[in-house]
Amino acid sequence: MDYDKRKWAKAREELIREVVALGFPEELGDAVVKNLGSPQAMYRMTVYLQNVKPKKAEMVVDEMLAICSDIGRWKEKKESEAANANYSEYLESKRYE
Repeated sequence: MDYDKRKWAKAREELIREVVALGFPEELGDAVVKNLGSPQAMYRMTVYLQNVKPKKAEMVVDEMLAICSDIGRWKEKKESEAANANYSEYLESKRYE
């Protein structure tokens, strides 16, 4: 198994173990893992669970949605920055024609 697969598997296992340790069903952990979609997001969720120790599944889901939202905003920001850089490059190239 290569490094990336091990990283994904470890993040998944740790998150599900924390969900179960808090008394929630493993299926909730599986659903959270599927929605987060990256080891970094899963680690962030695991840290939240370890520190906050939510008592309700709704709190777990709310945090998962907040993390997903942050990731979405970050991706939009990066796409916007790339588009702006390309446009600036285009304008600069037209300047010397």
